[in-house]
Amino acid sequence: MSGTSLDGLDLAYCHIWKTAESWTFSIEKTQSISYTQEMRAQLKNSIHLAAEELLCLNNWYGTWLGEQAKNFIDSNGLEVHFIASHGHTTHHRPEKGLTYQIGSGQHLANASGHKVVCDFRTNDVALGGQGAPLVPIGDRLFFSQYDFCLNLGGISNISFEHGQKRIAYDIGLANMLLNHITQKKGLAYDKGGELARKGTLNVKMVQQLNALEYYSLPFPKSTGYEWFVEKVVPIVDGTQDTMENLLHSCVHHICEQVALQVKANSPNKKTSLFVAGGGALNTFMMEILQQKLGATTTLVLTDPTLIEFKEALVFALMGVLRLEGKNNVLSSVTGASRDSSSGVMFLPAGGH
Repeated sequence: MSGTSLDGLDLAYCHIWKTAESWTFSIEKTQSISYTQEMRAQLKNSIHLAAEELLCLNNWYGTWLGEQAKNFIDSNGLEVHFIASHGHTTHHRPEKGLTYQIGSGQHLANASGHKVVCDFRTNDVALGGQGAPLVPIGDRLFFSQYDFCLNLGGISNISFEHGQKRIAYDIGLANMLLNHITQKKGLAYDKGGELARKGTLNVKMVQQLNALEYYSLPFPKSTGYEWFVEKVVPIVDGTQDTMENLLHSCVHHICEQVALQVKANSPNKKTSLFVAGGGALNTFMMEILQQKLGATTTLVLTDPTLIEFKEALVFALMGVLRLEGKNNVLSSVTGASRDSSSGVMFLPAGGH
């Protein structure tokens, strides 16, 4: 898994099984591989590449993913049935029928020597859907004991049951915004939200961010790096303030938007909100989120491994469901014409 926050590559070796009607998992081994500054810049700027350059990057990155997977498997002596790969999203314009994740499945399979399931989004977009968010299938099958599941990765998304349907959508901003601010000062991220805690609120900037049109759109909806660059960056980069104040203000904005969605979908009742993704490790953000949610919502933070590797786990589950021929993308989430079993399989050269 590689997300829009551009932290690096997450690898998780998972056991997944089903007893009666319940799906269960264990995360056996994990590794995070940080991107070099050069790779981070390459991935960040890939949206601007000409077609031929993008396809070359797709193949190179697929080989790189395969090499990292092989090293992870060999160094831990793992027995692997297959590799499920999200790849890295470079383009996401579902309104144009377009979503693209680089990391060529064939190159990944050849470099790793294992069967690969990847390209989980294209089929849903071809069926008229957003191709996102995809994690809610894991929320339903693994974490149904919680009223809401919130993921704070590069962007924030939420999922919950409404009637007999799973509803989910991208709320908006999360770590992509915070990392954008810190990286201007040469810092990869704000560990624990320590810098944000020192800041004060820039009311004008928060008002501008809250007024972004995306927040008022109905779901199903999803967003990505394009929206961030076009609509968000001009506001933040155009605000003259300290890094601490910008971070502090953006944390308040992120939490305010999350709290609005939780309250809108749980009127007057006590609820539980399960939080995963890198944002859950931002102590200051969790404190502000609890403040904005109030006493009626309980924040559930689990062990750091699950917080950090939940998305990688869910893509492993999606691979399992694809190989079993079961639906792994929910049309109630994406707005597609029907549920689907999405993902494309690749075998290594000479493999099975």
